[in-house]
Amino acid sequence: MDIATRIALFSPQDATALVLLVLCWLGIGYAIEHSPTARPSLSKLMAQYRREWLVQFVTRTPRMFDAQMIGHLRQGAAFFASASMIAIGGGLALIGNTDRLAGVASDLALERAPVFVLEIKLLLMLLFVANSFLKFVWAHRLFGYCSVIMSAVPNDPDDPAALPRAAKAAAINTTAARSFNRGMRSVYFGLASAGWLLGAPALIITTLLTLFVLWRREFYSQSRAMLAEKTDGFGA
Repeated sequence: MDIATRIALFSPQDATALVLLVLCWLGIGYAIEHSPTARPSLSKLMAQYRREWLVQFVTRTPRMFDAQMIGHLRQGAAFFASASMIAIGGGLALIGNTDRLAGVASDLALERAPVFVLEIKLLLMLLFVANSFLKFVWAHRLFGYCSVIMSAVPNDPDDPAALPRAAKAAAINTTAARSFNRGMRSVYFGLASAGWLLGAPALIITTLLTLFVLWRREFYSQSRAMLAEKTDGFGA
């Protein structure tokens, strides 16, 4: 089977659904990370608290709480990185044995797709999971860098190196959180891509549903509303 024949196995509706998935994934990420000042996203509001955390860190004694916080952040990134690795292994195993999956997919979609089509659909899910794995690993490493920089911050606010080093730690912490959030979005859209196993209409529905969930959580959730309140000097 040549390339043209394999491409012909996919309909224009499949291409539309796939383009929509990629555009929604990239678009929501850009909207979250470049949200307007008038209405910042939940992630952007949390970045303000991360910076304030490291300012308060300068004068906090002892610093056990801060060490525990960094430890929890690293554990979270490590957990999701490990889960992504397991998912990658499971996906590769499925690609090697698509017969059972083909039967389930045909029962649900009322049609039996060629094995090649199922492999491509599984590969799409694996690409999202692989991207999330790389993001989680990088976030874990950056949180480690942050802990090293925090250890170098003097515990004396009058020390000229205290606030600049705290600002560096805050910047690394925020970058790590951004990478972690990107990994989570890849997980969400990786799950959405599973809808393609049931056909292009199902992929469109799961993509739009995922986009709605992320948009609501970042811009219209109750958590975001509480963080945006101006009672503590932060917020929109």
